[in-house]
Amino acid sequence: WSELLHMSPVEGCPTVFQVIHSLAPGYHQYKFYVDGEWRHDEHQPYISGEFGIVNTVLLATDPNFVPVLNPEIASGSNMDVDNEAFRRVVRLTDGTLSEVLPRISDVDVQTSRQRISAFLLMRTAYELLPESGKVVALDVDLPVKQAFHILHEQGIPMAPLWDFCKGQFVGVLSALDFILILREIGSHGSNLTEEELETHTISAWKEGKSYLNRQNNGPGAPFPRRFIHAGPYDNLKDIAVKILQNEVSAVPVIHSSSEDGSFPQLLHLASLSGILKCICRYFRHCSSSLPILQLPICAIPVGTWLPKIGESNRRPLAMLRPSASLTSALNLLVQAQVSSIPIVDDNDSLLDIYCRSDITALAKDRAYTHINLDEMTVQQALQLGQDSYNPYELRSQRCQMCLRSDSLHKVMERLANPGVRRLIIVEAGSKRVEGVVSLSDIFKFFLG
Repeated sequence: WSELLHMSPVEGCPTVFQVIHSLAPGYHQYKFYVDGEWRHDEHQPYISGEFGIVNTVLLATDPNFVPVLNPEIASGSNMDVDNEAFRRVVRLTDGTLSEVLPRISDVDVQTSRQRISAFLLMRTAYELLPESGKVVALDVDLPVKQAFHILHEQGIPMAPLWDFCKGQFVGVLSALDFILILREIGSHGSNLTEEELETHTISAWKEGKSYLNRQNNGPGAPFPRRFIHAGPYDNLKDIAVKILQNEVSAVPVIHSSSEDGSFPQLLHLASLSGILKCICRYFRHCSSSLPILQLPICAIPVGTWLPKIGESNRRPLAMLRPSASLTSALNLLVQAQVSSIPIVDDNDSLLDIYCRSDITALAKDRAYTHINLDEMTVQQALQLGQDSYNPYELRSQRCQMCLRSDSLHKVMERLANPGVRRLIIVEAGSKRVEGVVSLSDIFKFFLG
């Protein structure tokens, strides 16, 4: 018998539809009615049956049950039926519905890594340069306060630093620097006051930061690390590895026509998202050479997951309530070494996200001079600089999400968008946070 079920859009994911329906154990067929037309999912097993081309699913009560597909099903599927990774089977154990995760062999994983690595070795930083655009650089003699105003107004999280006296780029100023500055101002016995921030230069802050690091880490602490950058002829694999090893969000691409490196030209800021975009663009047309791209993200050892979802990598998942203090959020960003934190309600459902770059909003109208980081909540911090914002209304442009069933290729496509560094993995419907997958997770998996 057949039944027509109405699907509803998932809140916060307008392109995702769902319906929850109880099914008895056994073999089932289904298809979709979209825009007045019957369709099937080409990425799931399908056959030609009484109702035309339909998808198939098997519900089994025996946890050790291994399905045997009859020739009719096998011949009608667009999947390789000899590969268990592409058989969709759902098992019922103790009344709990659970999906058997597709599997991929170690050989296939290694092959995928080799192909990604070979592709990146053949491409250079030149391929990351847009046809048109701008790159903002800051002079080291610029006051810190003015510098963060620029970051906020330009909507950028970081900018390379130019030393006019040396005639070269010497470092990078990022939102993390502003976080460290505000934490230093808020600490007892600080040598830096709000008033000094008005005239305190970037170079003075960098020197003070090095002094603080030596104080905190002891006399044997290493000297400030060298300026991390790349050249236009560097291959993309080396650039990706450099970003991962130095735990930075991007590296400046600098070109100099002279051997001594004088008269350097700032061409671009190379990031993992830009490199990932190149990967997605290339393998979009030959995804069959990388079967792993079609696997759901929950079947691949990447990301940070809650212990009850999949296999935990033992790394805690950083989340906060809207009522948490801004101090706790800033401390968590620094200590957990993450770029953003999911803000959730009492049911762990996603409400918003607090990013490192959000801290630059405190530069607007000198808000940092009249707030107390311990007394301001994350919810209040997110309201700064916004005319109208309901903190309990999910903002899709800020909260980039995915489902655990989304393919690795789909996740990579979303992470390749500018400004997106992490995807919050949520449960369809409830938006309950299940995990987080970041750009660095993807690259560590392929290049690790």
